[in-house]
Amino acid sequence: MSIGTHEIQNWQGPRQYRNSEKLLASSDPYWQAAADHGLIDIHVEAESNNRLFVRETGHEFINMCSCSYLGLNYHPKVVQGAIDALEEARSLGLSLANTRIRHDLLFRLEEELGDLFGAYILPGVTCSVLTAGILPLLASGHLAPGGPRVMVFDRMCHFSMAYVKPICADETLVLTSPHNDLDYLEDVCRKYPNVAYVADGAYSMGGAAALDGLRELQERYGLFLYLDDSHGLSIFGERGEGYVRSHLGVNPLTILVATLSKGFGCGSGAVAMLGDRKAQSLLMRHAGPVGWSSNMEIPIVGAALASAELHRSSELGELQRRHQSNIDYFDELFPTAHAGNGLPVRRIDVGDADRAVKLSAELYRRGYYSSAVFFPIVPRGEAGLRIMLRADLGREQIAAFVEDVKDVTGVTGVTGVGG
Repeated sequence: MSIGTHEIQNWQGPRQYRNSEKLLASSDPYWQAAADHGLIDIHVEAESNNRLFVRETGHEFINMCSCSYLGLNYHPKVVQGAIDALEEARSLGLSLANTRIRHDLLFRLEEELGDLFGAYILPGVTCSVLTAGILPLLASGHLAPGGPRVMVFDRMCHFSMAYVKPICADETLVLTSPHNDLDYLEDVCRKYPNVAYVADGAYSMGGAAALDGLRELQERYGLFLYLDDSHGLSIFGERGEGYVRSHLGVNPLTILVATLSKGFGCGSGAVAMLGDRKAQSLLMRHAGPVGWSSNMEIPIVGAALASAELHRSSELGELQRRHQSNIDYFDELFPTAHAGNGLPVRRIDVGDADRAVKLSAELYRRGYYSSAVFFPIVPRGEAGLRIMLRADLGREQIAAFVEDVKDVTGVTGVTGVGG
């Protein structure tokens, strides 16, 4: 059968959710500028988050972009947990889809984290894998009664979630809401009988979801909440259950995903926290890459088990208090738009992407890696430097960093209200 003229003329996609040509044309020049300034593909050895060094040049620097907010990626017990699991299993993993067979260590981790966080646990290699598997089934209506759900993605939701929009659009209507706009979301809930909202709990560029308002919409309209709390896990809650879980309970209309590579300190791995046992079983079987891909490798499972044990100890509270103290200290020295929100991400806005890259390069020369962020990481015209505050930073290091930031930027901080 021959291809018709109409088919040839319309072979390009509608680009409703993605336009790679436009994206690359807008962003790659800045990535190239970062590469030209030596800020991309840096090869390092490291003895801590505060001492990384390039062997070829001898350059040493502090990583101000590490998401290991409590410093657990270097904690001796977490590292030893990885070693112990490897010695116990004598293997890196079973090398097959975990739908059919799971190593007992992984099952043990599911049970341990389920008890720790008060939820049914679905583990995965990354949040991206979990999201790619879960969201299409949420869109199709298989995770809660009522049929397909209109999927509302917050405009600022993480790329790993926005990436799945086209797949969800094959199942249902997909909308993009203004950031944290509860009025918009309520209008959608009034118009459609089944709605799901996809957003971050604590955002990777700063700020947080409007959790109190979302709880009210869930109670009033049965709104399904799918929230990524990767930047809130471990640093909030008596057991490190995270920013979202400290405000919202897990229920059959809420799914939380979070990486274990940030505050939890494991370098890899992720979990979905579910409020429904049936949903856990369904997702194990049908959530695409969650089932057909291999799961976390044995050393990561062992590290996670050791970190979970730390989360039950008094040390967690001590690390959380030290972390919060460092956040408050930075805010005192250099107030930004998100000062005072208690979250660890700070952004120093400079506007121009080229300037952001040059400032990042100068800070790197002075011994600090602070990544320049620009479109599409942030909206056009809102380029800047992203800072991650951690418990394992000393006050003298924070103070010295702030003095260098003031020197290279020429500003002393900008107060404002974070979103």
